[in-house]
Amino acid sequence: MPANKKYLSAPGQRVLKITAAFIGGYLVTLSFHQLLMRLFDAKAIAVTASFSTYLLWCALMILAFLSKSGWKIWLWYIILTLLFAAPFLLK
Repeated sequence: MPANKKYLSAPGQRVLKITAAFIGGYLVTLSFHQLLMRLFDAKAIAVTASFSTYLLWCALMILAFLSKSGWKIWLWYIILTLLFAAPFLLK
């Protein structure tokens, strides 16, 4: 039985959600771990980042697919990336 049409998103929204999940989620994850490396001991964060990167990226992917609008999730991911990367951008 096919899916109910009212639960499917438009093709443009689907592309936005997929790109936000993969690219935007990775950018947020990367900038968050760089901020942590700047604030705390870089060696300790680098070791734990190898595990926590996948967990955070997976959570951000799920969040992107659960959102109603691909534009809104991209906006949030860009804001978070700029917020986490601000110490590097302002230096």
